[in-house]
Amino acid sequence: MIHYSLKCSNDHGFESWFASAEAFDGLNRVGQVTCPVCGSTGIDKALMAPSVRPARKTTGAQPPRPLKATRSSDLEKAIAELRKQVEENSDYVGMNFAKEARAIHEGAAEARSIYGEARPDEARRLIEDGVPVAPLPFLPQRKAN
Repeated sequence: MIHYSLKCSNDHGFESWFASAEAFDGLNRVGQVTCPVCGSTGIDKALMAPSVRPARKTTGAQPPRPLKATRSSDLEKAIAELRKQVEENSDYVGMNFAKEARAIHEGAAEARSIYGEARPDEARRLIEDGVPVAPLPFLPQRKAN
């Protein structure tokens, strides 16, 4: 896994994890990486400071402080609003997401907005087959009995 600081064409900063540098490049190339604030697909890697630990412990030295996302409260609000929009305007299909997305793409099922969960290998096959899907920056809320 690789962690990137990203910036959209509207100068919104955010962070995300990817399986590899190639995974980011592939998803970004087909417009699957979007800004959680404005939805822009014009995404570039932002300048990042590496997290490097010293080879040996020095006396009196403070450990490096982790980098924090800029405007994190704005980002949290944007993600909460995105979640609300998705949940109000889409059908939750759970672990059947890959099957449903493929059926809709192939015309075997009614076209509608859906969201759900898919294993990484299923998501990769959907993307490779040109099915328009995008990862959400939140996990669906599962209902428990």
